[in-house]
Amino acid sequence: MSVGSSSATLHARRVPASDLGLSISDVSPAAVSIIRTLQGSGFQAEMVGGCVRDLLLGWSPKDFDVVTNATPDQIKKLFRRARVIGRRFQLVHVRIGREVIEVSTYRGSDTGRQEQRRGRAKEKMAANNVFGRRDEDVLRRDFTINALYYDPVKEVVTDYVDGLGHIQERRLEIIGDPRQRFSEDPVRMLRAVRFKAKLNLRLDAKMEKLLPRMAGTLIAVSPPRLFEEIIKVLHNGYGAVGFQALDHYGLLRFLFPSATRHFNEQDLNKKNGLIPCALRNTDQRVADRKPVISPFLFSVLLWRQVEQAWHMKSGGNRSIFENLHRSADRVLEELHPTVRIPRRISAVMIEIWELQIRLEQRRPRTIKRLLSHRRFRAAYDFLLLRAGSGEVSDALADWWTKIQEMPPADVQRMIQGLEQSKPRRKASTRRKRKRS
Repeated sequence: MSVGSSSATLHARRVPASDLGLSISDVSPAAVSIIRTLQGSGFQAEMVGGCVRDLLLGWSPKDFDVVTNATPDQIKKLFRRARVIGRRFQLVHVRIGREVIEVSTYRGSDTGRQEQRRGRAKEKMAANNVFGRRDEDVLRRDFTINALYYDPVKEVVTDYVDGLGHIQERRLEIIGDPRQRFSEDPVRMLRAVRFKAKLNLRLDAKMEKLLPRMAGTLIAVSPPRLFEEIIKVLHNGYGAVGFQALDHYGLLRFLFPSATRHFNEQDLNKKNGLIPCALRNTDQRVADRKPVISPFLFSVLLWRQVEQAWHMKSGGNRSIFENLHRSADRVLEELHPTVRIPRRISAVMIEIWELQIRLEQRRPRTIKRLLSHRRFRAAYDFLLLRAGSGEVSDALADWWTKIQEMPPADVQRMIQGLEQSKPRRKASTRRKRKRS
Protein backbone atom coordinates (compact mmCIF):
# COMPACT_ATOMS: atom_id res chain seq x y z
CA MET A 1 0.00 0.00 0.00
CA SER A 2 1.24 3.51 -0.78
CA VAL A 3 0.00 6.85 0.45
CA GLY A 4 -1.83 8.97 -2.09
CA SER A 5 -0.07 11.73 -3.99
CA SER A 6 -2.68 14.49 -3.98
CA SER A 7 -2.99 17.07 -1.19
CA ALA A 8 -6.74 17.26 -1.91
CA THR A 9 -7.20 13.73 -0.56
CA LEU A 10 -5.22 14.29 2.64
CA HIS A 11 -6.73 14.62 6.07
CA ALA A 12 -4.74 16.18 8.90
CA ARG A 13 -4.86 14.19 12.12
CA ARG A 14 -3.79 16.25 15.15
CA VAL A 15 -2.68 14.39 18.27
CA PRO A 16 -1.75 16.00 21.61
CA ALA A 17 1.99 15.56 22.14
CA SER A 18 1.43 14.33 25.69
CA ASP A 19 -0.63 11.38 24.34
CA LEU A 20 2.48 10.31 22.42
CA GLY A 21 4.87 10.71 25.33
CA LEU A 22 6.46 13.84 23.88
CA SER A 23 7.63 16.75 26.02
CA ILE A 24 9.10 20.14 25.16
CA SER A 25 11.91 19.35 27.61
CA ASP A 26 13.22 16.74 25.14
CA VAL A 27 13.54 19.32 22.38
CA SER A 28 16.54 21.51 21.68
CA PRO A 29 16.02 24.93 23.37
CA ALA A 30 17.47 26.53 20.23
CA ALA A 31 14.82 24.88 18.03
CA VAL A 32 12.06 25.94 20.45
CA SER A 33 13.39 29.52 20.44
CA ILE A 34 13.34 29.64 16.62
CA ILE A 35 9.80 28.25 16.48
CA ARG A 36 8.60 30.83 19.04
CA THR A 37 10.22 33.67 17.06
CA LEU A 38 8.66 32.56 13.78
CA GLN A 39 5.22 32.05 15.31
CA GLY A 40 5.49 35.39 17.11
CA SER A 41 6.07 37.04 13.72
CA GLY A 42 2.88 35.53 12.30
CA PHE A 43 4.38 32.49 10.58
CA GLN A 44 3.61 28.81 10.95
CA ALA A 45 6.55 26.83 12.35
CA GLU A 46 7.22 23.35 13.74
CA MET A 47 9.69 20.49 13.64
CA VAL A 48 9.66 17.77 11.00
CA GLY A 49 11.55 14.71 9.82
CA GLY A 50 13.97 12.44 11.60
CA CYS A 51 13.98 14.39 14.85
CA VAL A 52 10.23 13.84 15.33
CA ARG A 53 10.54 10.19 14.35
CA ASP A 54 13.41 9.62 16.79
CA LEU A 55 11.60 11.34 19.66
CA LEU A 56 8.60 9.06 19.09
CA LEU A 57 10.92 6.03 19.12
CA GLY A 58 12.46 7.19 22.40
CA TRP A 59 15.82 8.15 20.84
CA SER A 60 17.79 11.36 21.26
CA PRO A 61 17.76 13.15 17.89
CA LYS A 62 21.10 14.11 16.37
CA ASP A 63 19.60 17.22 14.76
CA PHE A 64 16.41 19.24 15.14
CA ASP A 65 15.02 20.54 11.83
CA VAL A 66 12.44 23.33 11.73
CA VAL A 67 10.03 23.93 8.87
CA THR A 68 7.90 27.04 8.26
CA ASN A 69 5.83 28.92 5.70
CA ALA A 70 8.28 31.85 5.90
CA THR A 71 10.58 32.14 2.87
CA PRO A 72 14.39 31.96 3.28
CA ASP A 73 14.67 35.75 2.98
CA GLN A 74 11.96 36.26 5.60
CA ILE A 75 13.67 33.81 7.94
CA LYS A 76 17.02 35.53 7.49
CA LYS A 77 15.57 38.90 8.46
CA LEU A 78 14.29 37.52 11.78
CA PHE A 79 17.63 36.14 13.00
CA ARG A 80 20.90 38.00 13.34
CA ARG A 81 23.07 34.92 12.89
CA ALA A 82 21.47 33.28 9.87
CA ARG A 83 22.64 32.44 6.37
CA VAL A 84 20.87 31.05 3.32
CA ILE A 85 22.47 27.92 1.84
CA GLY A 86 21.69 25.33 -0.82
CA ARG A 87 21.14 25.24 -4.56
CA ARG A 88 18.72 22.35 -5.08
CA PHE A 89 16.56 23.67 -2.27
CA GLN A 90 17.34 26.86 -0.37
CA LEU A 91 17.21 26.68 3.38
CA VAL A 92 18.59 28.72 6.28
CA HIS A 93 21.12 27.83 8.96
CA VAL A 94 20.29 29.72 12.14
CA ARG A 95 22.89 29.79 14.91
CA ILE A 96 21.64 30.04 18.49
CA GLY A 97 24.55 29.93 20.90
CA ARG A 98 26.74 27.03 19.77
CA GLU A 99 23.89 25.22 18.06
CA VAL A 100 23.01 25.46 14.36
CA ILE A 101 19.40 24.70 13.44
CA GLU A 102 18.34 24.03 9.86
CA VAL A 103 15.21 25.97 8.95
CA SER A 104 13.45 25.22 5.66
CA THR A 105 10.35 26.49 3.90
CA TYR A 106 7.38 24.25 3.08
CA ARG A 107 7.89 22.82 -0.39
CA GLY A 108 5.07 23.10 -2.90
CA SER A 109 3.87 20.86 -5.71
CA ASP A 110 6.02 20.69 -8.84
CA THR A 111 3.64 18.64 -10.99
CA GLY A 112 4.78 18.53 -14.59
CA ARG A 113 8.10 20.24 -13.91
CA GLN A 114 11.46 18.50 -13.76
CA GLU A 115 15.02 19.62 -14.25
CA GLN A 116 18.12 17.73 -15.22
CA ARG A 117 21.20 18.12 -13.11
CA ARG A 118 24.25 19.31 -15.03
CA GLY A 119 26.93 16.78 -15.67
CA ARG A 120 24.56 13.78 -15.30
CA ALA A 121 22.23 13.69 -18.29
CA LYS A 122 20.33 10.67 -17.00
CA GLU A 123 19.69 11.99 -13.52
CA LYS A 124 16.39 13.85 -13.30
CA MET A 125 15.53 15.61 -10.11
CA ALA A 126 12.27 17.31 -9.19
CA ALA A 127 12.59 21.09 -9.07
CA ASN A 128 12.97 21.87 -5.39
CA ASN A 129 12.82 25.65 -4.96
CA VAL A 130 9.02 25.71 -5.14
CA PHE A 131 7.48 26.93 -1.89
CA GLY A 132 3.99 25.96 -0.78
CA ARG A 133 1.71 24.84 2.03
CA ARG A 134 2.25 22.16 4.67
CA ASP A 135 -0.25 19.78 3.01
CA GLU A 136 1.84 20.08 -0.16
CA ASP A 137 5.13 19.79 1.69
CA VAL A 138 4.15 16.45 3.21
CA LEU A 139 3.87 14.90 -0.26
CA ARG A 140 7.40 15.97 -1.15
CA ARG A 141 8.83 13.93 1.73
CA ASP A 142 9.99 10.38 1.15
CA PHE A 143 8.63 8.08 3.87
CA THR A 144 5.58 8.40 6.09
CA ILE A 145 7.61 8.06 9.30
CA ASN A 146 9.61 11.16 8.24
CA ALA A 147 6.52 13.24 7.46
CA LEU A 148 5.25 14.04 10.97
CA TYR A 149 5.04 17.67 12.12
CA TYR A 150 5.57 18.42 15.80
CA ASP A 151 4.87 21.83 17.31
CA PRO A 152 6.50 21.77 20.78
CA VAL A 153 5.04 25.20 21.65
CA LYS A 154 1.42 24.28 20.95
CA GLU A 155 2.22 20.68 21.96
CA VAL A 156 0.59 18.95 18.99
CA VAL A 157 1.70 16.45 16.31
CA THR A 158 0.12 16.68 12.85
CA ASP A 159 -0.04 13.50 10.76
CA TYR A 160 -1.34 13.44 7.17
CA VAL A 161 -0.05 10.03 6.05
CA ASP A 162 -0.52 7.67 9.02
CA GLY A 163 3.13 7.98 9.96
CA LEU A 164 2.21 7.48 13.62
CA GLY A 165 0.56 4.17 12.80
CA HIS A 166 3.53 3.02 10.73
CA ILE A 167 5.96 3.84 13.54
CA GLN A 168 3.84 1.76 15.89
CA GLU A 169 3.78 -1.10 13.36
CA ARG A 170 7.54 -0.71 12.66
CA ARG A 171 6.74 -0.47 8.96
CA LEU A 172 8.47 1.63 6.31
CA GLU A 173 6.14 2.97 3.65
CA ILE A 174 6.90 5.45 0.91
CA ILE A 175 4.67 8.45 0.16
CA GLY A 176 3.17 8.15 -3.31
CA ASP A 177 3.81 5.49 -5.94
CA PRO A 178 7.07 3.66 -5.09
CA ARG A 179 8.11 3.23 -8.73
CA GLN A 180 7.64 6.91 -9.46
CA ARG A 181 9.37 8.06 -6.26
CA PHE A 182 12.38 5.78 -6.85
CA SER A 183 12.56 6.99 -10.46
CA GLU A 184 12.54 10.63 -9.30
CA ASP A 185 15.47 9.94 -6.99
CA PRO A 186 17.04 6.45 -6.86
CA VAL A 187 18.86 7.39 -3.65
CA ARG A 188 15.54 6.79 -1.89
CA MET A 189 16.30 3.08 -2.29
CA LEU A 190 19.46 3.49 -0.22
CA ARG A 191 17.53 5.51 2.35
CA ALA A 192 14.96 2.71 2.56
CA VAL A 193 17.72 0.20 3.29
CA ARG A 194 19.29 2.53 5.86
CA PHE A 195 16.04 3.07 7.76
CA LYS A 196 15.20 -0.65 7.61
CA ALA A 197 18.57 -1.50 9.16
CA LYS A 198 18.79 1.33 11.68
CA LEU A 199 15.20 1.29 12.90
CA ASN A 200 14.55 -2.44 12.49
CA LEU A 201 11.59 -1.87 10.17
CA ARG A 202 9.90 -4.12 7.66
CA LEU A 203 9.50 -2.73 4.15
CA ASP A 204 6.19 -2.25 2.41
CA ALA A 205 5.62 -5.30 0.16
CA LYS A 206 5.48 -3.32 -3.09
CA MET A 207 8.64 -1.43 -2.20
CA GLU A 208 10.45 -4.65 -1.34
CA LYS A 209 9.65 -6.15 -4.75
CA LEU A 210 10.73 -3.00 -6.58
CA LEU A 211 14.19 -2.63 -5.00
CA PRO A 212 15.89 -5.46 -6.94
CA ARG A 213 14.10 -4.49 -10.16
CA MET A 214 15.10 -0.82 -9.95
CA ALA A 215 18.57 -1.25 -8.45
CA GLY A 216 20.11 -0.49 -11.85
CA THR A 217 18.76 3.07 -11.76
CA LEU A 218 21.44 3.91 -9.18
CA ILE A 219 23.87 4.42 -12.08
CA ALA A 220 21.97 7.65 -12.83
CA VAL A 221 23.01 9.16 -9.48
CA SER A 222 26.12 11.32 -9.33
CA PRO A 223 29.15 9.34 -8.00
CA PRO A 224 30.02 11.83 -5.21
CA ARG A 225 26.46 11.67 -3.90
CA LEU A 226 26.50 7.86 -3.89
CA PHE A 227 29.71 7.92 -1.85
CA GLU A 228 28.01 10.08 0.79
CA GLU A 229 24.92 7.85 0.88
CA ILE A 230 27.01 4.68 1.28
CA ILE A 231 28.73 6.29 4.28
CA LYS A 232 25.30 6.94 5.82
CA VAL A 233 24.32 3.28 5.40
CA LEU A 234 27.56 1.80 6.76
CA HIS A 235 28.53 4.34 9.43
CA ASN A 236 25.27 4.71 11.34
CA GLY A 237 25.92 1.99 13.91
CA TYR A 238 23.96 -0.62 11.96
CA GLY A 239 26.32 -1.07 9.04
CA ALA A 240 26.52 -4.88 9.25
CA VAL A 241 22.75 -5.21 8.82
CA GLY A 242 22.76 -2.44 6.20
CA PHE A 243 25.41 -4.21 4.12
CA GLN A 244 23.39 -7.45 4.19
CA ALA A 245 20.31 -5.53 3.03
CA LEU A 246 22.24 -3.87 0.19
CA ASP A 247 23.36 -7.32 -0.92
CA HIS A 248 19.93 -8.94 -0.41
CA TYR A 249 18.10 -6.35 -2.54
CA GLY A 250 20.68 -6.38 -5.33
CA LEU A 251 21.88 -2.81 -4.73
CA LEU A 252 25.45 -3.71 -3.76
CA ARG A 253 26.50 -4.95 -7.19
CA PHE A 254 25.48 -1.66 -8.78
CA LEU A 255 27.39 0.34 -6.16
CA PHE A 256 30.56 -1.78 -6.40
CA PRO A 257 30.21 -3.62 -9.74
CA SER A 258 33.83 -4.80 -10.00
CA ALA A 259 34.60 -5.34 -6.31
CA THR A 260 31.60 -7.64 -5.77
CA ARG A 261 32.85 -9.94 -8.54
CA HIS A 262 36.09 -10.44 -6.58
CA PHE A 263 34.53 -11.17 -3.17
CA ASN A 264 35.19 -14.65 -1.82
CA GLU A 265 34.55 -16.65 1.37
CA GLN A 266 37.32 -14.80 3.22
CA ASP A 267 35.42 -11.56 2.55
CA LEU A 268 31.81 -12.56 3.10
CA ASN A 269 31.77 -15.39 5.67
CA LYS A 270 29.24 -14.19 8.26
CA LYS A 271 31.29 -15.49 11.19
CA ASN A 272 34.85 -14.38 10.40
CA GLY A 273 34.74 -12.80 6.94
CA LEU A 274 36.72 -9.59 6.45
CA ILE A 275 33.71 -7.41 5.60
CA PRO A 276 31.15 -8.61 8.20
CA CYS A 277 33.78 -8.42 10.96
CA ALA A 278 34.90 -4.95 9.89
CA LEU A 279 31.30 -3.72 9.89
CA ARG A 280 30.53 -5.28 13.29
CA ASN A 281 33.65 -3.66 14.73
CA THR A 282 32.60 -0.31 13.25
CA ASP A 283 29.09 -0.68 14.66
CA GLN A 284 30.55 -1.34 18.09
CA ARG A 285 32.79 1.73 17.88
CA VAL A 286 29.76 3.86 16.97
CA ALA A 287 27.86 2.40 19.93
CA ASP A 288 30.82 3.17 22.21
CA ARG A 289 30.98 6.73 20.79
CA LYS A 290 34.47 6.12 19.44
CA PRO A 291 35.64 7.70 16.18
CA VAL A 292 35.32 5.78 12.92
CA ILE A 293 37.00 6.62 9.62
CA SER A 294 35.53 5.94 6.19
CA PRO A 295 38.91 5.04 4.58
CA PHE A 296 39.07 1.94 6.77
CA LEU A 297 35.74 0.52 5.57
CA PHE A 298 36.40 1.35 1.93
CA SER A 299 39.86 -0.20 2.14
CA VAL A 300 38.17 -3.40 3.39
CA LEU A 301 35.50 -3.34 0.67
CA LEU A 302 38.02 -2.93 -2.17
CA TRP A 303 40.89 -4.98 -0.71
CA ARG A 304 40.20 -8.26 -2.53
CA GLN A 305 40.03 -6.58 -5.93
CA VAL A 306 43.20 -4.59 -5.24
CA GLU A 307 45.04 -7.63 -3.86
CA GLN A 308 44.20 -9.79 -6.88
CA ALA A 309 45.15 -7.05 -9.34
CA TRP A 310 48.40 -6.46 -7.45
CA HIS A 311 49.38 -10.16 -7.47
CA MET A 312 48.74 -10.30 -11.20
CA LYS A 313 51.27 -7.49 -11.62
CA SER A 314 53.87 -9.10 -9.35
CA GLY A 315 57.28 -9.69 -10.84
CA GLY A 316 58.89 -7.62 -13.53
CA ASN A 317 61.10 -4.63 -12.95
CA ARG A 318 58.74 -2.69 -10.69
CA SER A 319 58.89 -2.83 -6.90
CA ILE A 320 56.18 -4.52 -4.89
CA PHE A 321 54.96 -1.12 -3.66
CA GLU A 322 54.87 0.39 -7.14
CA ASN A 323 52.76 -2.55 -8.32
CA LEU A 324 50.41 -2.07 -5.37
CA HIS A 325 49.99 1.65 -6.11
CA ARG A 326 49.32 0.98 -9.79
CA SER A 327 46.74 -1.68 -8.92
CA ALA A 328 45.04 0.59 -6.37
CA ASP A 329 44.87 3.48 -8.84
CA ARG A 330 43.33 1.24 -11.48
CA VAL A 331 40.69 -0.15 -9.09
CA LEU A 332 39.74 3.32 -7.84
CA GLU A 333 39.58 4.68 -11.38
CA GLU A 334 37.34 1.77 -12.37
CA LEU A 335 34.97 2.66 -9.53
CA HIS A 336 34.83 6.40 -10.34
CA PRO A 337 31.89 6.27 -12.80
CA THR A 338 29.76 4.73 -10.03
CA VAL A 339 31.12 5.87 -6.65
CA ARG A 340 33.59 8.75 -6.47
CA ILE A 341 35.85 8.33 -3.45
CA PRO A 342 37.49 11.70 -2.61
CA ARG A 343 41.26 11.83 -2.94
CA ARG A 344 41.67 12.61 0.76
CA ILE A 345 39.95 9.28 1.50
CA SER A 346 41.62 7.14 -1.16
CA ALA A 347 45.09 8.38 -0.13
CA VAL A 348 44.53 6.95 3.37
CA MET A 349 43.19 3.70 1.90
CA ILE A 350 46.38 3.24 -0.10
CA GLU A 351 48.46 3.89 3.02
CA ILE A 352 46.54 1.16 4.87
CA TRP A 353 47.09 -1.28 1.98
CA GLU A 354 50.78 -0.45 1.72
CA LEU A 355 51.25 -1.00 5.44
CA GLN A 356 49.85 -4.53 5.08
CA ILE A 357 52.97 -5.40 3.10
CA ARG A 358 55.27 -3.76 5.63
CA LEU A 359 53.55 -5.44 8.59
CA GLU A 360 53.96 -8.80 6.91
CA GLN A 361 57.60 -8.15 6.05
CA ARG A 362 58.57 -7.18 9.63
CA ARG A 363 61.90 -5.72 8.59
CA PRO A 364 63.83 -5.02 11.82
CA ARG A 365 65.02 -1.57 10.78
CA THR A 366 61.46 -0.39 10.06
CA ILE A 367 59.60 -1.72 13.13
CA LYS A 368 59.86 1.39 15.32
CA ARG A 369 58.92 3.65 12.41
CA LEU A 370 55.88 1.51 11.72
CA LEU A 371 54.75 1.61 15.34
CA SER A 372 54.76 5.42 15.24
CA HIS A 373 53.19 5.67 11.78
CA ARG A 374 49.99 7.76 11.81
CA ARG A 375 48.08 4.96 10.02
CA PHE A 376 49.53 2.13 12.09
CA ARG A 377 46.42 1.61 14.22
CA ALA A 378 44.10 1.36 11.22
CA ALA A 379 46.55 -0.94 9.40
CA TYR A 380 46.97 -3.10 12.51
CA ASP A 381 43.18 -3.44 12.89
CA PHE A 382 43.03 -4.43 9.22
CA LEU A 383 45.74 -7.05 9.82
CA LEU A 384 43.71 -8.52 12.72
CA LEU A 385 40.71 -8.87 10.42
CA ARG A 386 42.84 -10.61 7.81
CA ALA A 387 44.17 -12.99 10.46
CA GLY A 388 40.65 -13.73 11.65
CA SER A 389 39.59 -14.64 8.11
CA GLY A 390 42.62 -16.92 7.68
CA GLU A 391 44.35 -14.71 5.12
CA VAL A 392 47.48 -14.23 7.27
CA SER A 393 48.75 -16.24 10.25
CA ASP A 394 47.56 -15.66 13.79
CA ALA A 395 51.24 -15.71 14.84
CA LEU A 396 51.91 -12.59 12.77
CA ALA A 397 48.94 -10.73 14.28
CA ASP A 398 49.93 -11.87 17.78
CA TRP A 399 53.48 -10.59 17.28
CA TRP A 400 52.24 -7.11 16.40
CA THR A 401 49.81 -7.19 19.32
CA LYS A 402 52.52 -8.21 21.76
CA ILE A 403 55.11 -5.63 20.68
CA GLN A 404 52.66 -2.79 21.35
CA GLU A 405 52.26 -3.93 24.95
CA MET A 406 55.99 -4.23 25.68
CA PRO A 407 58.26 -1.74 27.48
CA PRO A 408 61.03 -0.22 25.28
CA ALA A 409 63.73 -2.71 26.36
CA ASP A 410 61.55 -5.69 25.46
CA VAL A 411 60.57 -4.05 22.16
CA GLN A 412 64.25 -3.92 21.28
CA ARG A 413 64.69 -7.59 22.21
CA MET A 414 61.75 -8.58 19.97
CA ILE A 415 63.32 -6.68 17.08
CA GLN A 416 66.68 -8.34 17.72
CA GLY A 417 64.89 -11.69 17.70
CA LEU A 418 63.74 -10.93 14.15
CA GLU A 419 67.32 -10.16 13.10
CA GLN A 420 68.59 -13.42 14.58
CA SER A 421 65.88 -15.49 12.93
CA LYS A 422 66.45 -13.87 9.55
CA PRO A 423 68.32 -16.27 7.25
CA ARG A 424 71.84 -15.05 6.51
CA ARG A 425 73.06 -14.60 3.00
CA LYS A 426 75.68 -17.09 1.89
CA ALA A 427 79.15 -15.64 1.54
CA SER A 428 80.15 -15.06 -2.05
CA THR A 429 82.57 -17.71 -3.40
CA ARG A 430 83.59 -15.64 -6.38
CA ARG A 431 87.20 -14.61 -6.45
CA LYS A 432 88.03 -10.99 -6.81
CA ARG A 433 89.55 -10.12 -10.14
CA LYS A 434 93.13 -9.06 -10.08
CA ARG A 435 93.85 -5.68 -11.44
CA SER A 436 95.91 -5.86 -14.57
